[in-house]
This record gives sequence, C-alpha cells and structure tokens, in this order.
Amino acid sequence: MNNMKTFKTFFSPDKAATIILYFSILVFIIAFNFSDNPKSGWYQQFLPYLNNAPLSDVIFVDSLTGYGITGDGTVSSDTNYIIKTTNGGDNWNIIQTLYTDLTKVKFLDANTGFVCGGSFGLRGKLYKTTNGGKNWDLINTPFGKHFDDMCMFNEDTIWITDDIGLGGGIFRTNNGGLNWVVLYSDLGIGPRNIYMFNNQIGFFENDFNLFKTTNGGFNWTFLNGQNGFSDIYFIDTLIGWKCLDSMRKSINGGSTWVKQNLPPQGFPVLQNGYILTSVIGDFFNLNKDTIWGVGSDAFFGFGQHRGLIYISTNSGFNWGFQLPDTSIRIGAYYNCIFTNKLNGWCYSNTPTGVHTLTGGDTTFYTNIYNQTSIIPEYFQLYQNYPNPFNPSTTISYELKISANVILKIFNLQGKEILTLLNKKQNPGFYNVEFAGNNISSGIYFYRLQSEDGKGNLNSETKKMMLIR
Repeated sequence: MNNMKTFKTFFSPDKAATIILYFSILVFIIAFNFSDNPKSGWYQQFLPYLNNAPLSDVIFVDSLTGYGITGDGTVSSDTNYIIKTTNGGDNWNIIQTLYTDLTKVKFLDANTGFVCGGSFGLRGKLYKTTNGGKNWDLINTPFGKHFDDMCMFNEDTIWITDDIGLGGGIFRTNNGGLNWVVLYSDLGIGPRNIYMFNNQIGFFENDFNLFKTTNGGFNWTFLNGQNGFSDIYFIDTLIGWKCLDSMRKSINGGSTWVKQNLPPQGFPVLQNGYILTSVIGDFFNLNKDTIWGVGSDAFFGFGQHRGLIYISTNSGFNWGFQLPDTSIRIGAYYNCIFTNKLNGWCYSNTPTGVHTLTGGDTTFYTNIYNQTSIIPEYFQLYQNYPNPFNPSTTISYELKISANVILKIFNLQGKEILTLLNKKQNPGFYNVEFAGNNISSGIYFYRLQSEDGKGNLNSETKKMMLIR
C-alpha cells in the first residue's frame, strides 16, 4: 500500500504536467537546433599537407580506392604528388613525389593506371603503374612538351594531347609507348582536352573549338560554332553532354549542342545567400538520367563563398543544387566522381572535399525562375487570369509546332506542387484551369516546357498569387 501511495504521489497530475512541459521544451530546443543546422548527406574530408600544391585531378576505381594528383597547370618543375586512399577518402597517403607538373590521372582497373603532365622546356611526361601505385614507370614519349589530357581503353592504345604550339598536338601509341604517331598538329594552340567514346569515335578541343574523329584520330572534322569542353561524356554514339561553363547536350553525335537550364545567378540560397557563379566545369553521369556537376558557388557576404553541387534527374533538362552542411566552408568544387548511386566525392583544388555514402542530400533546391534553353519561338506562355486568384485561375499558352508539353506548378521554395499537363499536343491555343482549393495563400510559379523532337528544349516560367 505504501508503495502504491508513493507511486501515486510521484505521478500526481501537477508533477506529470510539469514533466510534460519540460520535455516539450527539450524537444523544441532539439528540433530548433536541427532545423538551424540541417544534417547533410555530405561530410568533409581532408587530404594530407601537399606543400601548397593544388589538387589537379582525382579518380576512384571503387568505393574505397582512389588516387589524386597535384599540379598548377603552369608547366613548372615544382614538387608535385600522387596520393592514394584505401578507405573512401577518409585518409590519404603520398605514394609518389615527382618534380613535374601533373595534369590527369586515369586507371583501367584496380592495378593499372596512368599519370601525365610535364615541365616547361622538357618532354611531356607519362607514367604508368601496374601494381596499384606502388611503383611508377616513365613511358617513352618522343613528342610533346606538356601533356594536358589522355585517353585509353587498354594498356596498348593511348591518345595524349599537348596544347603548346610548335611541337604540340595529338599523339597515339598502339603498343604501350614503344612507338608513337602524330595524329594532329597545329602551329598555333594545340589540342587540350580529348575524349574517345570508342577506338574510332572521339572529340578534342583547342581554344574553344570542337573537333570530331570517326576513324581513330587519323582525320578530324571541325564542328563549326559548337565550342570546346572542359568535360564531355557520351552514353551512346548519338547522345552526349559537355560543359565549358554552360552545360550542353547533343542528340546527333555531337554535330550540334543545345544549352541546358542551370539555376541563374542571383538565385536565393538559404536565408542570406545567393548564387554568385552558375557554371559546370566538371560532371559525372551516373546514368542517362542522373548527372552531377560542380563549379558553381554561392555568396553569403563578408567574403564567404560556399561551393554548390548541381544535380539533374532528367538528363539535364532541369537542374537543382545541393549545399553541403553549414559547417563546411569550401569555396568551390572542381572534381566530381561517383562509383555508384550512393558513393560520391566532390573535391576542390585545395586539399579538402566532401563525400557522400547516401547519394547526397535527400532533397535539393530547384530553380523555378524563368529560364530558357533557347529563345522560345515554338510557343508563347501567357499570364494567368485572374491574377491574383481565388480559388482558381486559367493558364493559357500557344503552340506553334507539335511538341510534347509539360505544365507544372511550384511553390515559392521551388517544390513541385502539381503536374497539370504532360502530353504531346498539336499547334494551337490552349487553356488549362488550375484550382488552388487545397493549397494556402501565397506566391506560386507555373512553368511550361516543350521539346520539339529535334533537340530544341524550351522553358518559360511565370508568377501568380493565390489570395484567400
């Protein structure tokens, strides 16, 4: 009985209410702290001290093993390094010290890899390892002074570029470096970046010009007006993407390229920031739909810049962005690598970067402002009427050609609310009614997108207001 009395006294209504009050306050404080400092799908990683040499390239051969190199692109003979990680980038070790500028690192498998670079006044350097970086052998390269890029599908056939005039060009070996042939040379600026889709089809660029080969590099066709690339990737012989600040897509084997939508400069980021630079300098295709890209940054005042990570889940038609946790202060990212949909890395040229084990953040910001990939000459989107409205309004648009049409509604934070339309339509004038019965008062955006079947992508967005 005394025990029961004690139990009732301890759990009296007054004391229970007090406990609930304090528990509620504790939950509120925890929730406030988590909302103010949201958890991120990315966490920061640090590289070893590299004597202030900037990181120039990074590659991962699986979810644990990765390699990085340093070099500042000035063809200097300063000390540079090859580094390696065996635990997903959490720890790195210097495995080779070289007194030459390093530009690219590529691996064919877990053991076989190549590093290229060079120093001013000397021949270009090409190194090879066959034991996972324990030893590096210098491959004979009679041509070139400073190798910028390389491409290979096996140990024997290697393409390599040198953009220095009077001696630069594209060189190829079919026997692992025993013999080389000059495939292209230029008295001015030589080839800089090269990409081979297979042994026959490939591209190179120099000074913002784009060239294509269909016979292994023996002949190159100048693709007039298509600009160069800092990164390029084709998923088949027709469909590919490339970037040189802007992001572009081709559906005809690289003959023409269409500019894709990126979030605009000035777009708000969190409460007090905005996108300062909206570019992609390096990207990674996880598949034909999902593409990650880096190179952009947001500005938060007082000289604070934070790198953004761009992502598209519809082949680059639309792009959103992620901002790693607020404790991470990396100004911009320059290398983007994924080994599968969960494991990815983004590194800056300073000895630091971010890693995800979960495929990035669970959400990403989307751009809902007006962006047009090309001048929207194929349709016209009109202002909704009435505006402001309660509870419904009419959205009108005019199609000038047959096209697949998508009409979506977004809230002020960029979250998609509703897809009003997604189908192919013939030329004509159309009205679509939007009923806002189940949403609150506020500002919303409606976006019309169309694709004409020839690679021409169009997008236009307008603002509307719901007032209860």
